[in-house]
Amino acid sequence: MYAMVLSARGVPLMLQQRPDPVPGPGEVRVKVSACGVCRTDLHVVDGELSDIRYPIIPGHEVVGRIDAVGGGVDRLRPGMRVGVPWLGFTCGKCFYCRTEKENLCDRPQFTGYTRDGGFASHLVADARYCFPLGEGGEDAALSPLLCAGLIGWRSLVMAGDGKTLGIYGFGAAGHIVAQVAHSQGRKVYAFTRSGDQEAQQLALSLGADWTGASEDIPPTELDAAIIYAPVGALVPLALRSVRKGGRVVCAGIHMSDIPTFPYQILWGERQIVSVANLTRKDGIDFLAAASKANIQTRTTVFPLDQANEALAHLRDGKLVGAAVLRP
Repeated sequence: MYAMVLSARGVPLMLQQRPDPVPGPGEVRVKVSACGVCRTDLHVVDGELSDIRYPIIPGHEVVGRIDAVGGGVDRLRPGMRVGVPWLGFTCGKCFYCRTEKENLCDRPQFTGYTRDGGFASHLVADARYCFPLGEGGEDAALSPLLCAGLIGWRSLVMAGDGKTLGIYGFGAAGHIVAQVAHSQGRKVYAFTRSGDQEAQQLALSLGADWTGASEDIPPTELDAAIIYAPVGALVPLALRSVRKGGRVVCAGIHMSDIPTFPYQILWGERQIVSVANLTRKDGIDFLAAASKANIQTRTTVFPLDQANEALAHLRDGKLVGAAVLRP
């Protein structure tokens, strides 16, 4: 197999050839056909997350076909097309697993962070955490759904059922969630970097009712706002835009420090909440909703050996939509 491997914090990924991995009991081997590039991959590569296991193969928006099955696997079979998401294993025994909150498991494993991921020609995954994808849709177009879509869905659910929704950061997750929200009859207000006309045009083409810069105040109060950009300074800006009783959802795994802000903009029973990981139920619910809403992803495809270039484009804000690697 071939893989783009991260050997230490802050160094470029290196293309390596390795023996093909062998699935153990309860595992499957997936021949990767596409792997989306997520901002979390950037946090891994830049060393912004703790407890990274080096060397590690990043990537957790994986689409591919099973080509080997370990013992005890009966739900999946060779040839099936599956998606492999960020959450790669949970213990099943801790308080959170026992109370249907496996996204908060005390002993989890994460694809592309604590277990090897999809910036490779093959990976081994826990069969319980693979989503059958069927045969509809193109692999590269589906791959961003495995994290940008899943985390986007969880953040949308946590935002509540309000009819006016702000989206701060209109990248991979934002452009997917906007379509789901629009299909649900919500009004979408898209906030982008100042002057990012391309992202704003994409938002309007996907059904957004208004676009503006992150520091702008929308023309109406928001019932909720979701922040996808990893910028803590957006939290008080979003709080100023939501109504009393409204909610600000921080959807990233990492964010720069939130600056101090006057209590007045939180008062009125406004809430700030965070999203952590996902559950398998999120995946089942979202993939059904995505199919119903006919979600269309905007992707830029890179060969596997150009993973560093794809990450650089994401880091520099040069992507509209999502980057996808093809082995």
